[in-house]
Amino acid sequence: MTKERLLLLVRAWLVTAVTDGVFSSVLVSVFYGSTVTRLWQGVASTLLGQSALSGGTRSALVGLVMHFGVALAWSAVFLVLYSRSTWIRNETSSLAGALKVAAVYGPCIWMVMSVVVVQSLTHRAPTINFRWWVQFVGHIPFVAVPIVTSIARPVRARALTLAAQ
Repeated sequence: MTKERLLLLVRAWLVTAVTDGVFSSVLVSVFYGSTVTRLWQGVASTLLGQSALSGGTRSALVGLVMHFGVALAWSAVFLVLYSRSTWIRNETSSLAGALKVAAVYGPCIWMVMSVVVVQSLTHRAPTINFRWWVQFVGHIPFVAVPIVTSIARPVRARALTLAAQ
């Protein structure tokens, strides 16, 4: 991996992890009446089991590390897709196109995570309710938009700079 691609990946990863982490934290603490600690313990419980829900700060930190790992993985997946797909590169050359790509990528991420990854770890089918749909839609602006624009934008900006010279 080139230094430039590594920097794109790190930018997408950190922006996405923080943006989605803040979104999820506000959602559970303000709208769902839970706590941020409980949110990250719940994430940890998918890997560690139900005991993580009473594991205190340690379990919450495991969940937060898992969250950052997942953000890195989905950022890397998009970087590979972007690198290999002329269509994605062309589509994301405009903001409208980048938003269209994010509108597909975000829900895909949520469906794979909730239907495949979490289900395979917990052996429970997802409960498709209001909160599931909030996450489905929320993955567009708070997960996919940061990934897509972090990876695609610098390339567009550099191309515009070169064209202006």
